[in-house]
This record gives sequence, structure tokens and C-alpha cells, in this order.
Amino acid sequence: MTSEYEIFLQETNGVGQNFMDMVMKSSECSALDRKTQELAYIAVLTAIRLTKGIDFHVKSAKQLGATKEEIKGAVLVALPAVGIGILEALEAALKSYDS
Repeated sequence: MTSEYEIFLQETNGVGQNFMDMVMKSSECSALDRKTQELAYIAVLTAIRLTKGIDFHVKSAKQLGATKEEIKGAVLVALPAVGIGILEALEAALKSYDS
């Protein structure tokens, strides 16, 4: 968890925790299995160029059984929509997977 996220949880008078509760409830209601959810989330993070979250979600996906090829595939899902803007995310994802 990043220090920014910890601050969000600690310093927002419950807003951060309520946000996390919503995220967890949303995940529980999903028809997707957890690994697929993580891969989809990696694709979304790539598309919106939010690379800070990639490390956490790649490691989570890997723990859930995702292969390096699946991680690369998730990043590449964003390629048609955002073009070579995925390069930073691809580098971050591969470094996270290999660490």
C-alpha cells in the first residue's frame, strides 16, 4: 500500500474506509473471478496511465496464479485505446512481476 493511500485511509474521517468498503463490496458482487478482476484492473490502470497502482495489482494477480504472459496481455488490452502510452505501464508491470 502506498503512503498516499495510507494517508487517504487515515486522514479523511472515514471516507477512505468507506471507499475501501465499496471497492470490496463491488468485488464480491462481480461475476469475474479474482484473478480476472485483477487482470482487468491492470488493463484499466494502464489505460488511464495510473502506474502507481500497477505494482500492487500485478503482485496480487501473480499470487492468484496469473502468468507473466497474462500480465503482459492485460497491459496490451489498452494498446488500441491509448497507443504507445502503455509503455510506462508495461515496464512497471514486468518489473513488478519479476521482483
